[in-house]
Amino acid sequence: MNTNELTNRLELKELVDTFSILADTKDVAQQVLLFKEDAVVTSYRNEKIGNTYQGRQEIGQAFSNYLNLFHIVYHINGQQTLAFTDDTHATGIAYCQVVLIRDENGKDIQLTQGVRYHDSYEKIDGKWLIAKRESNFMWSRTDTIEK
Repeated sequence: MNTNELTNRLELKELVDTFSILADTKDVAQQVLLFKEDAVVTSYRNEKIGNTYQGRQEIGQAFSNYLNLFHIVYHINGQQTLAFTDDTHATGIAYCQVVLIRDENGKDIQLTQGVRYHDSYEKIDGKWLIAKRESNFMWSRTDTIEK
C-alpha cells in the first residue's frame, strides 16, 4: 500500500466519521456538503427498499425531517472496508450503531439501530465526497428509558 492510498483511506474514514458527528449535532447544513451535488441516498429496512433521495436539497430535507423527531442522536462507527478504482473513485462498506431518543407521552423512547452503509465515493477538487449511499438498516430495537 503506497502513501497516496493510505492518505485516501484516512480521508475516507474521516468523511464517514464526520457524517456521523454532524448527524449527532443535527448540523444538516454541513452534513449535506459531504455529498456530491447530485448524490443519491437510498434506505433499506430488512433488505426491502425504502426511500430514495437525490441531490443535496432532497437529502438535507429528509435528514432534517428525521433527525428533528429525536432530542438525542448518537452514532458509534465501527469497521470500514474500501476498494479503489483509481485515485478519485472508491467504494466502501461502513458499519454504524445509531441510538435515537425521543419523548413520547413524557417518557424517553430509545431506538437503537444497526446500520451498514454501502457507499460510492468520488474525489472532487482534492476532497472526497459521498456520491451514492445505500443505508441498510439491518436491525432495530426500541426501549423505554426510565427518568
